[in-house]
Amino acid sequence: MLLKHFHGGLTLAGHKGESTGRGLQACAMPPVLHVCLLQHAGTPARACVAVGDAVAAGQRIGIAEGEVSADVHSPCAGRVLAVAPRPLARFPGLEADHVTLETSAAPAAHRLPAMDWQASEPAALLERLRAAGLVGLGGAGFPTAGKLAVARDLLVLNGAECEPWIACDDALLREHADDVVRGGRLLARMVGAGRVLLAIEDAMTEALAAARAAAQSQGDGAVEVVAVPTIYPQGGERQLIQVLTGQEVPRGGLPRDIGVIVQNVATARAAWLAVTQGEALVSRVVTVTGPGVAQPGNFVVPIGTSVAHVVAQAGGYTDAAARLLLGGPMMGQALPHDDFPLGKQDNCVLVLSADQVVDREPEMPCIRCGDCASACPSQLLPQQLLWQARAGNLERAQDQGVFDCIECGCCDLVCPSHIALTQQFRSTKLAIRLRAADTGIALAARERHEHRQQRLERESAERAQRHEARRAGSAPADAVAAALERARARQSPGHDPDPST
Repeated sequence: MLLKHFHGGLTLAGHKGESTGRGLQACAMPPVLHVCLLQHAGTPARACVAVGDAVAAGQRIGIAEGEVSADVHSPCAGRVLAVAPRPLARFPGLEADHVTLETSAAPAAHRLPAMDWQASEPAALLERLRAAGLVGLGGAGFPTAGKLAVARDLLVLNGAECEPWIACDDALLREHADDVVRGGRLLARMVGAGRVLLAIEDAMTEALAAARAAAQSQGDGAVEVVAVPTIYPQGGERQLIQVLTGQEVPRGGLPRDIGVIVQNVATARAAWLAVTQGEALVSRVVTVTGPGVAQPGNFVVPIGTSVAHVVAQAGGYTDAAARLLLGGPMMGQALPHDDFPLGKQDNCVLVLSADQVVDREPEMPCIRCGDCASACPSQLLPQQLLWQARAGNLERAQDQGVFDCIECGCCDLVCPSHIALTQQFRSTKLAIRLRAADTGIALAARERHEHRQQRLERESAERAQRHEARRAGSAPADAVAAALERARARQSPGHDPDPST
């Protein structure tokens, strides 16, 4: 297959081999889980359990709220200790409700009925993925059923892990490539895709071999395995589409605009298990790695397990531990402590040593060298975006594509002036979203005021009509009453019929 190239990108030193030697390992169930009700893009789920309730493994504990949301399930049997807000690792300063579970052993888990994926209608399969709480496991966490609701021509299974330390998809493909291929065929049937491409970085040689064998034995000729160059950020959705097809997703658009859908390989396997075995999404593979942990590896982790517990599963911290990250070194989030629970979107816990932690140099003025634009995989002009952002020109920043920034950090890495470009763009996008939210609140308030004024005017008009009707109906009644009074007066004793005599 003739591959194309995306603009920019960087070649980074790889470290995947440090965590893949032991294969997939089961993470022991901790005594307590904190299962977040917002571990997906969109609206938080609503808790459907209360303190003291007993729950089964796989039981739904959070109900999706709104069109973009996902159900949440219990990874274990146990008892609900609390339903309360806790800080979010991915969004410092923000909180969301978590269901805290005291875990216990149980003889059997709650499962949905198995389905025949070839005989079932696509709508029924979509409903199954929705009921199983499936979201994209590549990091974005968009609810899978919503993403599959539109027909596509091409399905891309994304196994191109581009962060240098993350190896969860690599490990998954080595051991469960058959399920990934089967899941790819299932997803293709759901969206009507005529082609399925399974993209894996060429440096992941064992995963490639396992995928090719699975495609031959399970793919029925429908799944083509493609080795793509190991260039960061190759695993970005838009970049991968461009490499495989030569097409670019239009600015402000989505892959569906050009008939393509991209799903992570772990999502494909989770879809297969949800349909054929009735398994809700209650665990995921997490890479725990870096010189700061004693025994790096890839672990199958129950959702809601704390970072501290998974580090303990990897042998604990070493003396070299200096910085804790959730995610990879390029796009990960630095954590102040290890008491955060892991969710469906979290694929890596990275502990770096002191010599790998580079303190940011003092920022200097932009010299307009253009290195940031050369490295940007989204073909943006970061220096112009920076000027607009710092000037507060949010409309211009949006027009120039700030929302097309995938926050990969390439511009930061190559900037000779040490400008924190990615952080600035992240803050700018947040400011635009907050302004849009404030505008929406103001518009809603104005609409409520207008509706109230219309209601008051309508009620006033109705009162006036009723008053007028009463007045019109009361005139004849008053005349009759006066006539009766005069008649009674004439009939009374001593009445003088002619007061003038």
